[in-house]
Parts: sequence; C-alpha cells; structure tokens
Amino acid sequence: MLVQIGTLIAATSLVQLANGFFNTFLSLRLTLEDFGSTLTGVVLSAYFIGFTIGAVGSGQVIQRIGHIRAYAAFAGMVVVATAAMPLLVSPLAWIACRAAIGMGCVGLFITTESWLNAKAQADQRGRVFSIYMVGTFLALALGQLLIGKLAIHSTTPFNIIIALFALALVMVSTTRAEAPGIAPEATLRYGELTRQAPVAVVGCVVSGMISSAFYALVPAWMLSNGVPQQTIALFMLVAVLGGLALQVPVGRLSDRGDRRLVLAGLALGFAAAALLLVMLPANLAAVLPVAAVLGGFMSTLYPVCVAHALDRMPADRVVAVSGRLILVSGFGSALGPMLGAAVMSRFDIGGLLYFMAAATILLAAVSGLRVLVKAPPVHVERPFEIIDPLTAPISQEPEATDPDGTPRAVPA
Repeated sequence: MLVQIGTLIAATSLVQLANGFFNTFLSLRLTLEDFGSTLTGVVLSAYFIGFTIGAVGSGQVIQRIGHIRAYAAFAGMVVVATAAMPLLVSPLAWIACRAAIGMGCVGLFITTESWLNAKAQADQRGRVFSIYMVGTFLALALGQLLIGKLAIHSTTPFNIIIALFALALVMVSTTRAEAPGIAPEATLRYGELTRQAPVAVVGCVVSGMISSAFYALVPAWMLSNGVPQQTIALFMLVAVLGGLALQVPVGRLSDRGDRRLVLAGLALGFAAAALLLVMLPANLAAVLPVAAVLGGFMSTLYPVCVAHALDRMPADRVVAVSGRLILVSGFGSALGPMLGAAVMSRFDIGGLLYFMAAATILLAAVSGLRVLVKAPPVHVERPFEIIDPLTAPISQEPEATDPDGTPRAVPA
C-alpha cells in the first residue's frame, strides 16, 4: 500500500516539477515572442481559465471512465497541447493550448487526490497529505532551477516538459494500485459560502490574483530588463522556498487564534514586502531576503482562507467547500495576469507591485472589518493544512464514527 501511494505522490511531483518550470519558462518565452502586453496576459491567464473549467468537469470524467483511464486522458491532453505550442507559434494557438494544459493538469491533480484519499487509512491521511504537499513545493522549487540551464528560445524546454508528463503517465499506468470508486459529495449552494465566510472568498480571489500575476509577469519583466536567466531562476526559487518555510509557523499561529487576524497580518506583510521591493536597489543581497518573505506571505494566504472557511461550514461539506474555493481562486488566478499585464505596460514593474499591494491591503481591510462585526468560530474540525490552490488539495474526510462515538473502520 505504501509503495502504491508513493508512486502516485512521485508521479504528481514530476507533474509539479514540469509545471513549476513551464509557468516561469512561458513567461520568459512570451517576452521573446513579443505578442504585446494584452495578448501576453491572456495567454498566461488561459492556463488558469482551463484549470477552473477542468475543476468543474473532471470528477464526471473520472466517474465515467475510471481513474487510470482518466489519468491517461488528462496527461495525454497536456502532452499534445505542449507539443503543439512550438509548432503553432501564435497568440490564439497558445491560448487554446494553455487552456487545454490547465484542464489536463487539474484533472491529473483531482484524479490523484481522490485516489490517495480513498487508499490512505484514516489515521494515515495527515501524513500522506503532508508528504504530498512538501513534495509539491520541492518540485516547484526544482522547476525554477531548470530556468537557468536551458535556452528558452529553443524547443528543448517543451520536450523536457513533455518527457516529465509522459514519465508520470507511465508510472501511474503501470502501478498495481487498485483504482477506487468516487463517492457522492455533499452539495453546496452558490452564495452560501460567501454568506458564511466572506473573508475566505475574498481572500481566495486575492490570493489567486497576486500569485498568478507574480509567477507569470515578474520573470518576464526581469528578462526584458536584461537580468540573467540564472538570477531569474534564483529569485523565483527563493520565493518558492519562502512559501514552504512559512507554512508550519503560520499554520500553528492560525490554529491558536482568530484566523481573520492572521490573514490580515499576512496581507499587510505581503503589501509591505511588495512596496519594499519597489524601493530597494537592484542588488541580490537586498532583494532575495525580501523575495523569500514575499513568497512566504503569498503562499500562506490561501491555506488560511481554506481553514477559516471550513471553521464556518459543517463537517459534511469539507469536499464541497474545498472545491468551491479552488474555483474562486481559479477565477482570481485568471484575472491576475491580464490585469497585471495591463498595469505593468503603463507603470512598469513598480505599478505591478503597487497593484498587488493594493489588493492585499483591501483583503486586510475586509478581514479587519469582519473581526469587528462577527465573532470568531471555534476551531473544532479542521486545522490548518499546507495547501497550494493549484494542486486540488487532498480532501481529508471527517473521521467516521459509530453512534457511541467509537471510530469506525474506513475501507481501503
């Protein structure tokens, strides 16, 4: 069982390695293609649009054809779309390809998530989830290192991405793990989550918007201003590692008090780091520590929002709430590159950083106002977890119990 679960986690880490490299690489490649700021923003946003659409329909595909076939179909979609990009170099073609890649990637993540959730025993899910997310962050970080080693004007980066996705497909297709069925999920009416946890909804939109704008546009600006690829890779690597480093301390802090206050503090911390980057000299010794702090605050906004939303909702809505927040974050992620590219075309990188700082200051204000008018919930069912909104995080179901409160065995 552990070998089977390990295979799924290793395959997902390969997918994230490819994704971490692909997102930064495409930002740099679009700078060379010179599609213009508007079309560049749309191409970069297309992935998140596809991701959001796929998050809605992937479950039905998995139910209809099964986990292994679905995984093969989603991986095949990503491989075909990636292979088409160097052959069809045009804005419209790349928009379509990136949307297909987004749909394929979310399908891969949801397939893996439901598979792991069904196979892991109830008392193992926390450890499995932690390994899964640490593997995700490390793979995203390693993906940044590839940026400094490859010629971004060649087809080699596309071929490496294709090879990584194909290898993940081979690993999952040949596993001996029996694919599980998918149980029906509790429904959640539109508007209910916004009424119960408005701070979480606003926070997920802002988190998606600033994260996608940062990862999509900052590398492109650096390349267009003559920053060496190795330096770009180092900057992005430090930001990702900063996100990993702050997960545990922020999680412990949010579990001990009002998560809305923690969220407001993270938002203001991000805004301060963004404004500091505007004022700092172009010196690595000064910029890299701030990049780590910026990445740390940015990567912890989403999981605090999820934990706060789950505090407000019944335990049987865990999966539905998580799925709805992924959609909300995807909406913000789709807006980020388009709005950010428009701002950056007029006000350069300073304008982008001011834009992101303004968004997080707005989030801090909303969080602070809600603290004044609504008492915090009691943290009972769902503690903070390390989550990346674009990996369709594992939904750990509440432990089943018998009427007398005795834990009930969960079938593998």
